[in-house]
Amino acid sequence: MANIVSSSANRLVSLDAFRGATMASMVLVNNNGNSQTTFAPLLHAKWNGWTFTDLVFPFFLWIVGVSMTFSYARRIEEGADRSKLLMHTLRRAAMIFALGLLLNGFPNYDFSTLRIPGVLQRIAVCYLIGSFVYLYTQWRGQVYTIIGCCAAYWMMMTLVDVPGYGPGVLEPIGNFGQWVDNMLLPGHLYSNTKVWDPEGFVSTLPAIANVLFGALCGTLLWRGDLQPAEKTAWLMVSGVALASLAGFLDHFMPINKQLWTPPYALLSSGFAFLGFATCYWFADVLGKKSWCGPLVIYGSNAITIYAASGLFARMLSLLGWRQPLYDGFFAAIAPPMLASLLYALMHVAVMYALAWTLHRRGIFLRF
Repeated sequence: MANIVSSSANRLVSLDAFRGATMASMVLVNNNGNSQTTFAPLLHAKWNGWTFTDLVFPFFLWIVGVSMTFSYARRIEEGADRSKLLMHTLRRAAMIFALGLLLNGFPNYDFSTLRIPGVLQRIAVCYLIGSFVYLYTQWRGQVYTIIGCCAAYWMMMTLVDVPGYGPGVLEPIGNFGQWVDNMLLPGHLYSNTKVWDPEGFVSTLPAIANVLFGALCGTLLWRGDLQPAEKTAWLMVSGVALASLAGFLDHFMPINKQLWTPPYALLSSGFAFLGFATCYWFADVLGKKSWCGPLVIYGSNAITIYAASGLFARMLSLLGWRQPLYDGFFAAIAPPMLASLLYALMHVAVMYALAWTLHRRGIFLRF
């Protein structure tokens, strides 16, 4: 079960605000009223390339890395045992993974076709592996792990001979990741694709890199020998360097969210550095925090809000309310693309109301 705690501890406001902005964006892009008439940035790229929507999930993984660094660094300084911290992480990751399975199966739990991968499942796995790497290595070890994960992925996707297709296929069907997913989890993959999964086995390797890039950011922020302005500069430089490297590598392997290619992991981590650096400069360096309030509230129960958002959308469909609500109200008052956006913003508002209620009562659900 989740732990219900009341928290008033001092936190890095910029990180909470960045988490809240990411969660609000996740709710927004997951709930378009009509995917056929939606603004392009609110849809995933069809295959290669990227949109705003493609940045949301890796941003959250990056935030997980920053957050775990702050949590572990403080406890290690207090003398906590690393093995006990890892066991705590294992329990928490198991709970997040189980919650993902519950959401995948709701409301009809047919275990013969239950999708096993998923967003929360990827968060759980990347969080667990990232925690292990952070707890038992220094920053150089984390860099080596990032390089190793990306290199291993690159070699498997380009060198392994996939039966019937050969090596180096980077299309939806015939790539090494698709072959592995279909071989290991037949019938338990994403329902829209059937024979491969965007959160599958092989693509988890570069996703781990997103978490570890966040951990490196956390290590930078934790340092006491740098002034806030210096930290901001390093964050900006890191963001530009990673995004530039992604642009260069895109000539050799495309930026692709569905495959979660290394250039995609680098690009999304680079933009996460830049987005967070902006929040950090204004909120924690200049002390301009008035704009952060709603975002901090939105991010204070992130996993809960994500789960509630999925359940809310599913219930609207199950009860037969979704289409009448969209057609009878949103499509009636606005042109198609704006109607789709307004419907998504309705979901954002409903989830904010839930987040505000929990925050006001001092309830923080820690999975």
